[in-house]
Amino acid sequence: MPLFPTLFLLVTLDHLVAAMNETAVFTFNGFSGTNLSLDGMATVTPDGLLMLTNGSTALKGHAFYPFPLRFHGASNHVMASFSTAFVFGIIDQYFDVSSQGMAFVVSGSSNFSTALPGHFLGLVNASDNGDASDHLFAVELDTVLNAEFRDIDDNHVGVDVNSLTSVQAASAGYYDDATGSFRNLSLISRKAMQVWVEYDGQAMELNVTMAPVEMPRPKKPLLSTFVDLSAVITDLAYVGFSSSTGIIFSHHYVLGWSFKTNGMAPALNVSMLPALPRTSTNGARTKVLEVVLPISSVLFVLALAAAAVVMAKRRAKFAELREDWEAGFGSHRFAYKDLFYATDGFKDTNVLGKGGFGSVFMGVLPKSKTNVAVKRVSHESRQGMKEFLAEIVSLGRLRHRSVVQLLGYCRRKGELLLVYDYMPNGSLDMYLHDQDKPILGWGQRFKVIKGVASGLLYLHEDWEKAVIHRDIKPSNVLLDAEMNGRLGDFGLARLYDHGTDPNTTHVVGTMGYLAPELGHRAKATPCTDVFAFGVFLLEEDAQGSVAVLVDWVLHHWRNGLIMEAADPRLGSEYVHEEVELVLKLGLLCSHPLASARPSMRRIVQCLDGDIAFKTEHQAMHMDFSMTTLMKDQGFDPDAMEYEQFAFEGFASANLTLDGAAKVTPSGLLALTNDKHTQGHVFFPTPIRFYAASNGTIAASFSATFVFAIISEHAQLSDHGLAFVVAPSSNLSAATGAQYLGLLNISNNGKASNHILAIELDTVLSPEFHDRQQPCRS
Repeated sequence: MPLFPTLFLLVTLDHLVAAMNETAVFTFNGFSGTNLSLDGMATVTPDGLLMLTNGSTALKGHAFYPFPLRFHGASNHVMASFSTAFVFGIIDQYFDVSSQGMAFVVSGSSNFSTALPGHFLGLVNASDNGDASDHLFAVELDTVLNAEFRDIDDNHVGVDVNSLTSVQAASAGYYDDATGSFRNLSLISRKAMQVWVEYDGQAMELNVTMAPVEMPRPKKPLLSTFVDLSAVITDLAYVGFSSSTGIIFSHHYVLGWSFKTNGMAPALNVSMLPALPRTSTNGARTKVLEVVLPISSVLFVLALAAAAVVMAKRRAKFAELREDWEAGFGSHRFAYKDLFYATDGFKDTNVLGKGGFGSVFMGVLPKSKTNVAVKRVSHESRQGMKEFLAEIVSLGRLRHRSVVQLLGYCRRKGELLLVYDYMPNGSLDMYLHDQDKPILGWGQRFKVIKGVASGLLYLHEDWEKAVIHRDIKPSNVLLDAEMNGRLGDFGLARLYDHGTDPNTTHVVGTMGYLAPELGHRAKATPCTDVFAFGVFLLEEDAQGSVAVLVDWVLHHWRNGLIMEAADPRLGSEYVHEEVELVLKLGLLCSHPLASARPSMRRIVQCLDGDIAFKTEHQAMHMDFSMTTLMKDQGFDPDAMEYEQFAFEGFASANLTLDGAAKVTPSGLLALTNDKHTQGHVFFPTPIRFYAASNGTIAASFSATFVFAIISEHAQLSDHGLAFVVAPSSNLSAATGAQYLGLLNISNNGKASNHILAIELDTVLSPEFHDRQQPCRS
């Protein structure tokens, strides 16, 4: 008989015997030339490493001994003992954070095509995890904490039986034979480590031990547990390894492997094992050294290049964005270099204030030594920039004692800088709300009110064009050296010719100061400025939240006690008639119907005493309820209820918090911290979403919020957050991670949850069919 057929027959018979006899044994000191069953990303490298994952994200890889092994005796009732030893190494993209880990596996099948990558380790999916029909036993080396599987930490060894929720787990490490003390090991240390798994079929005792590859096996196992595998592992089962990746690319390697049933697995010859790939940068450094060992002429060239780079960076540092059509605005344009040096490089110590549209810096112009205030505004879009700057330059021609002078502008890529006169006493809101500032007396307040009113009259009617400010509030009223109030910040202002309609289609401004009609018409008019001025008057004269200030003052007026709504900090040093007039004017100006509001000219005349406040403007005739507004807009208020709220920061907000959620001293709502946990925050009382009359018509609703996610790594994030509408604020049964603290593996997808969520997701979860990372849905 020829030689090759004879060898083939012997090899085949040898594997059949391994599957049928009581004992199976094999040893791989490296994997070159081995006949393993591989799928997914798994491959054997040219130098003999078994590479389970190749650096791709959100994929899986498996490697199995090619033939099933027998794990039960002839009676098919006695579970065989077995042991295995293997050397592995994990090399990740980052030193301190990893993708998912790997596992040694005994399974009734080597087909894991339905299993998912990521935290499922390529072993199960969301629907079959925990199913006894899996017949799956695994020892996981897990590098990510998954709350749904009740992982103990993000660096542990676990024993899994038909489920990735481990029956026993321990942090990765070993016990020192000499001292008995525990020594931690990092699974992502990029160093080779050896693992021993031993199962006693009669005693049903499982021991797992690990140590650095150069050490002998420690005497005390890392973890020891009793588990009956007789109903888990089928008579014929496959042994091997599984691994997967998530959003971080990782390489999982097995350097050597031995296995034996009914006995101790043969020891691996560590000296014969292939080495893990080197991750140092010595090669790159060598190439750099070869380049930087030049002759003197090369050094000179490098010096010239460095000088050129410095000059280029300097030019980029002060680069501006200029277009041909800006030539006509020359006298109103400032050089960025001058503004940079004026504000000491826009240092935080020069910040005068911050808002939703930018920060304001104090500066001194280097040539004229003039004090200025510089507002930096993000302005990515170039659409309409020519028209916008034309308006800015036109606003620079405004001249009024109660209007802050807009001196000019500067433009850079993605940034607009507006330069104003500097007001040494800052903004009015500091004196109204800052406990460290002195309280303004009524005389000062009334002078400020009259000044702002005259400034608005100038903008609306007395200048060459009509100007709508669109953001009247105390923080935009600045105080000069004599404590005169001057209206500032014209970044949102729009101007138009007298007798024409203003061309505005976007709602801008500050919540609490926006007139109701802006919600459906989105058109700013002098009447919308009057509404904001009315709220400003009440904030000047009364005390309370802007959101409820109108109702608060109106309630007192209807009860004949309007003076009780006045700011108690005024004490008794005020003119009764003036305070009462300002409160009533504030209510009239903030009327929900635009047609009921007075013009700025009539307001100024009332404040100056030229005309009296009309007697017909009595409390019983001034209906400020939302019902009036809804009827005016064609809605049926009897069939609807409404709820509204606004939080500009959360320093004093009354919210329902749980988990890691908290309000920081600066007023931020922090949903999570740097721990592996979840957090929830809800409005404290439930909101009605159906009409009270029949309970079948769902209400319309809208919400807006500003959020930010800060991660440890710039290009890598943990899971995201969600806006939620739910029938209960108790989500204690929910798990974190990819479930975002909303659901868990058992109730995900059930209609009985009654949960609507807008997720802002930063991790690709294959089981939820996420499209890409990051995503929103």
